[in-house]
Amino acid sequence: MKQNLLDTKDYIVFAVYFVIVAAYGLYIYNKKKSTSTGSKDYFLAEGSLTWWAIGASLIASNISAEQFIGMSGSGFKMGLAIATYEWMGGLTLVIVAIFFIPVYLKNKIATMPQFLHQRYNGTVAMIMAVFWLLLYVVVNLTSILYLGALAVSSISGFSLDLCMYAIAAFAIIITLGGMKVIGYTDVIQVFFLILGGLATTYLALNLVSSHYGTTGIFEGYSLMTSKASEHFHMIFKPDNENYIDLPGLSVLIGGMWIVNLNYWGCNQYITQRALGADLKTARGGLLFAAFLKLLMPIIVVLPGIAAYVLYKDGAFQAEMLQDGSVNPDRAYPVLLNLLPAGLKGLSFAALTAAVVASLAGKANSIATIFTLDIYKKVLKPDASEKNLVATGKIAIVVAMILGVIIAPHLGIDKKGGFQYIQEYTGFVSPGIFAMFILGFFWKRTTSNAALFATIGGFLMSIFLKVLPGYTDLSFLSGVGFSVKAASGLYEIPFLDRMGIVFVFCILGMVVISFLENRKGDNPKGLEIDAKMFKTTTGFAVGTLIIVGLLVALYSVYW
Repeated sequence: MKQNLLDTKDYIVFAVYFVIVAAYGLYIYNKKKSTSTGSKDYFLAEGSLTWWAIGASLIASNISAEQFIGMSGSGFKMGLAIATYEWMGGLTLVIVAIFFIPVYLKNKIATMPQFLHQRYNGTVAMIMAVFWLLLYVVVNLTSILYLGALAVSSISGFSLDLCMYAIAAFAIIITLGGMKVIGYTDVIQVFFLILGGLATTYLALNLVSSHYGTTGIFEGYSLMTSKASEHFHMIFKPDNENYIDLPGLSVLIGGMWIVNLNYWGCNQYITQRALGADLKTARGGLLFAAFLKLLMPIIVVLPGIAAYVLYKDGAFQAEMLQDGSVNPDRAYPVLLNLLPAGLKGLSFAALTAAVVASLAGKANSIATIFTLDIYKKVLKPDASEKNLVATGKIAIVVAMILGVIIAPHLGIDKKGGFQYIQEYTGFVSPGIFAMFILGFFWKRTTSNAALFATIGGFLMSIFLKVLPGYTDLSFLSGVGFSVKAASGLYEIPFLDRMGIVFVFCILGMVVISFLENRKGDNPKGLEIDAKMFKTTTGFAVGTLIIVGLLVALYSVYW
């Protein structure tokens, strides 16, 4: 099968995408400039994002190179089961819309550290502000930048460094316009992302059907389910070689909830889209994003399974190799290289859109936390609105430069992008989620309990990670809590590890809070009114449809 670099038609399609996004972004920026220069408007687009802009922006920021490249790679390696991140994410968005967003909006929260400052104290807020900045720059920004550049480089033929600089520059241009520009340009990014993604899936399914002498995408899908039936199970048994990544029922009733609720509910990068809207608009945006999440496996998982079916039958033998062994993360770029001229440009634009939108959202969150939680609180409390906006813009440029410098040295390509992000954020997310969930719904929770969850949770995660090197955990394999890894040691799957750490953090927080606060509620406890969680009929119907679809999907692909 012939591979080809970009054709003139591809460059034309890509140029059209670039011009549309840039022109629309400029239009929104000029329109916004005439109405406001305030920092809240710049960082949150206060009150100006519609439900569809919020929903599209959430997905554009979430779907990036680690999904296109990493999830397709996981589709190649383990099959449809990896889609649990997307499908459970859809249900999580609904839960966040019902229970989390009303709490943020009622308390006028602009950043996650601000919430921690209001609920706990300045020490907890500052520790987490610094921590989030490091995590966003060193883990998220760098992996998105590097994996994106790797994919764009393999398709375009341009050098990795040049692609990294170009992507970073484009993201900076969009991010400097503020949250409103990001929100509305993300609508276009999502259009290209979904259209280009569907084009690649269409090609992949057609390739499978033509390889076996038939035609049509439905024939291709049917062939995939019969030729690789083991790749169409959502719940793994302990004897599955991929159980360590997706340990059985933990994806439904265990650690996957911590991954998703922490990501969608306690993450500046994500919740920022909804924090500037009213409750009805924010909930509408999250519901729209939930429906889009259910569609995502079609775009990011099926191509990987298609590549696996073809590889198993003799195709792509050389293309899938890296340093002498098969690299699943090559599945998506290999398929893109087979697209015809024009269509390849569209998919190239989709991939670039995903990377740029994700980078822009991440950089804006970095700027928001640095400016509102560190610069304004510690460095210059009397800063003017204009000064805050200028500081935010400088933070964006500095963060992106740091990302470009650090990214090539982290070994992201060797670990696999998707697993790289999940593993390193998984060290801290149980503690953060415990701190947020008790902070929301239990008035007695104290600041020292929150510090215990943050620091104690992190140390417990490291302890469980290194434990297999010091003691034999094979006795846990009978109950599915340990599995033999590639190293030969019995390890605790990281999703289960997160569940254990979360329980440890909750118990520790409860004990500390009771010891410190014998008299009753903490005066900093939030006022929670049951009426806050009441939804509209339309939202309730949408939620039931999502739950019904998930029950059907898991029933079919169990």
